[in-house]
Amino acid sequence: MNPQGILVVALNQRGQASPATWELLGAGRALADAAKQPLFAVLPGGTAEQARELVERGADRVLWTAHPSLKEFNDEMHTQAVCAAAQQLSPARILLPGSVAGRSLACRLAVKLQAGLATDVSEFSPSGMVKRGAFGGNLTAEVEFKSPIQVMTVQAMAFPPAARQAGRAGEAAELAFAPAAARTEVISFSAEEAGEIDLGGAERIVSGGRGVGGPDGFKAVRDLAHALGAAVGASRAAVDSGWIPYRHQVGLTGRTVRPKLYVACGISGQIQHLAGMSNAANIVAINTDPECPMMQQATISVAADIFEFIPLVVAEIKKRKGVPVAA
Repeated sequence: MNPQGILVVALNQRGQASPATWELLGAGRALADAAKQPLFAVLPGGTAEQARELVERGADRVLWTAHPSLKEFNDEMHTQAVCAAAQQLSPARILLPGSVAGRSLACRLAVKLQAGLATDVSEFSPSGMVKRGAFGGNLTAEVEFKSPIQVMTVQAMAFPPAARQAGRAGEAAELAFAPAAARTEVISFSAEEAGEIDLGGAERIVSGGRGVGGPDGFKAVRDLAHALGAAVGASRAAVDSGWIPYRHQVGLTGRTVRPKLYVACGISGQIQHLAGMSNAANIVAINTDPECPMMQQATISVAADIFEFIPLVVAEIKKRKGVPVAA
């Protein structure tokens, strides 16, 4: 059978849909429309209600299964489920999130399906080639597939999420799934309680870089983030220096973000950091060097000392919110 159509792999995070799924559906819908082919989705460890939402966000046909072996992510079990769906649907392209789980699953699928594999794809072309960052974002590589089936992970925040259209027509059916025994199992999961807004889906982010001077310098960054109701980010230099945990890192070697507002405090704007946040709708840069790349990239550039400027901004925000400001 000649492979046709795009298959989006929707991975749940402990029962909840991942925001990356909506981005995959947005990218998949554009691809399917351009090729005049159907958009499929497979939902391992999901429900009929979640499958219906995938239809409302652009999928033409969804296969879902609530098999208990898929409750937690397991490379082997999820590979079996996606392969079962691929055998039934025969897609030409399979899209997965550029997450740890997505990458782990993608390489297994490529082997099982004898498919070509490309990771961290940021752009699709009508010719069938894809583009991805290389050498820390300094180059853009074009990848050409020679295989009938193509497996690819999609860079986070590279595509806008698909909007939900209530009542959209499409098919959602339960996948017949009888898995073979796996060699591994998930014993338990313990979430890290950071008490902060996660970078992944944050609409506002305040990040600090080498210019904050040290771990204590992130107090000003956090003060501004809390005042704005924003997540806290950081550059690779700040993380590598041990000033803030890796989970806050923005960039090619950290998280790729697409907020409505990105405030860069003391960040010069190295290429790998810009590649991770340049899709922000509005960028505010605060730096003492008016010529640094981040200041040139910003929507609004403020040439100032962050330790003098940020407290003034925080005080003004609190004033407008009616929050008492300490003298």
